[in-house]
Amino acid sequence: MEFILSQAVESLSQLTSLGSAGIMGAMWFWERRSSQTREQQLDEAHTRIMGDRVQIDQLIEVVKTNAEAMTRLSSTQEQLMRSLGAK
Repeated sequence: MEFILSQAVESLSQLTSLGSAGIMGAMWFWERRSSQTREQQLDEAHTRIMGDRVQIDQLIEVVKTNAEAMTRLSSTQEQLMRSLGAK
């Protein structure tokens, strides 16, 4: 615990020795690093969304194909029932 406290005090004394220009520079540097992290997260999210979009498009195509197949099957069954009923 003492070690952590001494490190914090040492860091604080180094920070105060920078002066206002140094603190402004450190804040600018911290903001830039945070901004880069946010941009990387946005890029990763965009890539993931675009990948999901491809999968969703494929899923929609499968559903459309299945619906068309079910419609054809139903039509064929109706024709079969009519032809069997006519005999």
